[in-house]
Amino acid sequence: MTAAPSIVRTSTAELYDAHVLKNYARPALTLVRGRGAQVWDDAGRDYLDFTSGIAVSALGHCHPHWVAAMQRQAAELIHTSNLFRHPNQGELARRLVGYAGPGRVFFCNSGAEANEALIKLARLHGVKKSGEEGKCYKIICAKNAFHGRTYGGMSATPQEKIQKGFRPLVPGFAFGELNNLESFASQIDDQTTAIFFETIQGESGINPATPEFLRGIRELCNKHNLLLMLDEVQCGIGRTGRFYAFEHAGITPDAIGMAKGLGGGMPIGAMWVHERHGELFQPGYHGTTFGGTPLACAAGLAVLDVIEREGLLEQVRKNSGPWIAALQKVAAEFPQHATGVRGVGYLLGVQLTSDPAPYLAALREAGLLAVGAGGNVVRLLPPLNVTPAELARSVEIVRSVFAAKTA
Repeated sequence: MTAAPSIVRTSTAELYDAHVLKNYARPALTLVRGRGAQVWDDAGRDYLDFTSGIAVSALGHCHPHWVAAMQRQAAELIHTSNLFRHPNQGELARRLVGYAGPGRVFFCNSGAEANEALIKLARLHGVKKSGEEGKCYKIICAKNAFHGRTYGGMSATPQEKIQKGFRPLVPGFAFGELNNLESFASQIDDQTTAIFFETIQGESGINPATPEFLRGIRELCNKHNLLLMLDEVQCGIGRTGRFYAFEHAGITPDAIGMAKGLGGGMPIGAMWVHERHGELFQPGYHGTTFGGTPLACAAGLAVLDVIEREGLLEQVRKNSGPWIAALQKVAAEFPQHATGVRGVGYLLGVQLTSDPAPYLAALREAGLLAVGAGGNVVRLLPPLNVTPAELARSVEIVRSVFAAKTA
């Protein structure tokens, strides 16, 4: 008689060490529960979560309306594929069009997938523009960009740490300097089909495109019949106090890539395309098995419900100003550690004078979770419904860490 296998109690850390691919350098922290802007680890300690899952948890953790919507949908219909219609996808598309303007929406699973769809859209526009495939396909992107880790996304991301080891990349990308209009204009030629960049660069250190630059790029695209495609994966869905970050400049792009906060924790991405270009994609040109499922779209609808019912865009605009000013004051108090704060709304970067890793560890030990970004930046991404008291607490934690490192 064969003995039953023994049950081996293994810690989460040991399971990761033994079985999970080592493509992330994770801290020694295991999170097990969340509520609002707080999370708890497996030792019962609580933290203020200003990572929001890298701008994903727009409503914080386990918002009651979001949870109820997911539970209800999971018990009703989870997946259909895109071979069939379902009510949630049509309704979510309608509501996103209401924010972006007349157009059409394609649903996928992530920001990288949304950006891949944008790149394919640009290629189709180039064929229409030139009348010939392979003649007009160049996309001008921004230096220091980050558009994902798929081959199209990497090719549009001119960072050695992203591209190293994966060449040859997709051809047809050129790069200008963000907020330098001439550096983009000078690269436009007969092969150019689109201009594509993040409205606010996130991974490279929170670098916003200025309103003047955005308006200038819009004029360039109009003049040369180019698509203006904006990556709002991290800065969109209310994070800046407007639903889309480009709204601050008063422009309308030709296409938008979005994801992260749209699902409030559920994987979903989307591409909005202006009605002028909505017919570029025809049956068979693009697709996805999991994109826009009933469950994912229920999550997106719940996020929009809460943003609208709780007035979260107004809250971000109202509460972010004092929070940013308080952080700037702390940076001024400790110039040996920080040189300033930049960003918009709840997408902020504290510019440090040295490697952010020790600061991130110290903040974590003090009870604040933050995430690093390029150029020695600590990124702060609270949920849209964070309270003023929680914002104030984050400032005090940052001050305490700077003070401790000064002593």
